[in-house]
Amino acid sequence: MTGVGEHPARHALLVGAQRCGTTYLGAALDAHPQITLARPSRPEPKVWCDAELAARGHESYDATWFAHAGHEQLLLDKSTSYLEDPEAPARAASALGEPHVVVVLRDPVARAVSNWRFSTDHGLETRSLDEALRADLTGDQPWDRETTSVSPFAYVRRGRYADHLPSWTSTFPGSTHVVFLEELLADPAVLTGLVAALGVDPALTPEPAREPVNQSSTRNPVLSDDLRGTLEEYYEASDAALADLLGRKLPW
Repeated sequence: MTGVGEHPARHALLVGAQRCGTTYLGAALDAHPQITLARPSRPEPKVWCDAELAARGHESYDATWFAHAGHEQLLLDKSTSYLEDPEAPARAASALGEPHVVVVLRDPVARAVSNWRFSTDHGLETRSLDEALRADLTGDQPWDRETTSVSPFAYVRRGRYADHLPSWTSTFPGSTHVVFLEELLADPAVLTGLVAALGVDPALTPEPAREPVNQSSTRNPVLSDDLRGTLEEYYEASDAALADLLGRKLPW
């Protein structure tokens, strides 16, 4: 498979985090004429979470998920399960070498509420916001692994981004790009800068949507001050570690 001219197409992985705008960002990048997203996009490929699929190698991966590709320069694979799988970076590196890795993050408290709404909307959760989030603080909750690839109840722990990101940044230190949903929505230049970093023409960057896609319901549960304070304290060390890892101030 070749890209524009005689240069082979390169790969990029949009690895999450869950409920942080990966679908929004994936759609924005897919709209760029030099980038194409893996097809079908639902269900997500999750190739690098599966040792057997990963072992089939580069050619099988391209033939299965990018058979539709024409002369695009960048082949993009999106899965919110990748970030949390510690084996995924090594599997991807073995087959793809050094792809671009894109991570989109969000205020972990807002992410936790969005995750609860999503699980509730899909019939996976019946507990109140307060009960569900506090339960996650006590430890891993049982879940049906045949229904979802990752726990639908890791509302709070999933926001400890510093627990998951280092496996990617250490495997791909020169090609990992971290962006924040808050900044993507506030400033179109953030998307343009990311496109340039991915090695395609920033002048062709499409106008991003005004709102995230794939949003959960419009219900807006009230997060009590007590629980919000508990969560902010819970994330304090993780957020500090993330800021140190990225060498920048977090936007929340």
